[in-house]
Amino acid sequence: MTELRLQKLPDRTPIKVTIALMPELHAALCDYAEVYRDTYGEAEPVSELIPQMLAAFVASDRGFAKARKNLPGSVQRHV
Repeated sequence: MTELRLQKLPDRTPIKVTIALMPELHAALCDYAEVYRDTYGEAEPVSELIPQMLAAFVASDRGFAKARKNLPGSVQRHV
């Protein structure tokens, strides 16, 4: 078998998750989307911003990253 430097790509199939938001959080997210549009000149729906916001939050949580290393069976990949 040929050896490639690039490993096989992981599964990238999105998983749909449904959540309920408090009205105040929903309003804040809508405001964030408006500020995003004003900043970048491109409108993005809140539903497209939330996954990126969550990924940034999880990636920046050092306590979580440290604790996650000790979880049995945890899949360590970049979000």
